[in-house]
Amino acid sequence: MQEFFKLEAAYLVMGLVALLITWFVSTRPFMSSSAPRNGLMGVALVVAILVGGHYAMTVSRMASVREAFTQDKQILCESRMLRKVAQSVVIQKSKGWTLEGNLFSSPDYTRPFHAARCIVQKAISLR
Repeated sequence: MQEFFKLEAAYLVMGLVALLITWFVSTRPFMSSSAPRNGLMGVALVVAILVGGHYAMTVSRMASVREAFTQDKQILCESRMLRKVAQSVVIQKSKGWTLEGNLFSSPDYTRPFHAARCIVQKAISLR
């Protein structure tokens, strides 16, 4: 559950803001008396579906990244340290990277890379 809050914190905050806006608008005098209940239920359902879907996709991608790492495939991770020079870092088990939980680390980098911010690099076929 802790990982859910780590991965989805920004989206949960945005959902809360959407619920607060819905509550504010639906409680105005010109709205019907059932508007707060119907509005909040509808927005909460949409937010729950979107956040749940995003979490499911992220967890699935993380599993494929971990599996690809054990098979020594190349993985691309977002680099938040080197924004101007290199947007991504290539991670591969045979190049000295280790996976501890969901964090990739290497002696060459000071910060670890989270598997949620990585994708498996697809092989490019030149025909």
